[in-house]
Amino acid sequence: MKRHLKTKEIKRPKNKIIDWDDHLDKKYGKVGSATRTEFESKAQAFVIGELLKEERRKANLTQEALALKTGTKKSYISRIENGHADIQLSTLYKLIEQGLNRKLELYIR
Repeated sequence: MKRHLKTKEIKRPKNKIIDWDDHLDKKYGKVGSATRTEFESKAQAFVIGELLKEERRKANLTQEALALKTGTKKSYISRIENGHADIQLSTLYKLIEQGLNRKLELYIR
């Protein structure tokens, strides 16, 4: 004799897609709030670090080699690439232009 198991249908809320800015507003507060400003600052540090890492690898340089070319330390390069260090604009120019032989351009939107 076969038994038929009854399964309960799980009701889930319909997926509601929200836009990215609304998500950030909800999670970190409105633009200009302290928590949102802190989040955006860390996000930009992460982006700069990732760009530096990508360009360093394209140039076939290790962190140590880049540090030697620019008079910095390997640990500092590592901290920048991991988004854990504040970087002065002059240092960023030195890393990109002197260390990687690339041109750095900044834009304000």
